[in-house]
Amino acid sequence: MVQAFLNGDETCIETLINRHRTKVYTYILLTIKNQSLTEDLFQETFIKVIQSLRNGRYRDNGRFLSWVIRIAHNLIIDHFRKEKQMNSISNDDTEMDLFNSKKLAEDNIEQLMVSSQIRKDLRRLINELPDDQREVVLLRHFGGLSFKEIADHTGVSINTALGRMRYALINMRKMINERNLILTTS
Repeated sequence: MVQAFLNGDETCIETLINRHRTKVYTYILLTIKNQSLTEDLFQETFIKVIQSLRNGRYRDNGRFLSWVIRIAHNLIIDHFRKEKQMNSISNDDTEMDLFNSKKLAEDNIEQLMVSSQIRKDLRRLINELPDDQREVVLLRHFGGLSFKEIADHTGVSINTALGRMRYALINMRKMINERNLILTTS
């Protein structure tokens, strides 16, 4: 497909995008956790792919998807760098003392350790779910998608997406009880 595109068949790029759309989009969404930003970065990724292909910066070694994911990853890093440079808080901009706010206070080491362990346990539980259930949980809770958006994204009905979420929660509760896990900070 890549070679056909380079030889002038413009329709091949559409085939490549459609073939890898779900994996690239999901990767970006799970990293960014913002749907509109994900859509922007997804488009930017494939614009960069097309430019790189035309400039001869891709060697066809059977790893096209990995190459595209790397481009997406680099664009995500660039986005966070720009965002970090743009976000600065000044105490002069407000009447109250922002830097003495409990909301901005850092957690102590114990809170950080407990939160880290909860995230690890939760990630382990999610990873043990069947693929279809895991995908719905990740898209809903980490991607912020509605069940209609999940249904459209995964190509199933809303009821199927809801059912997968229901079974995922049942399975996770069962695993939590079997392992006596506590997934709260208090």
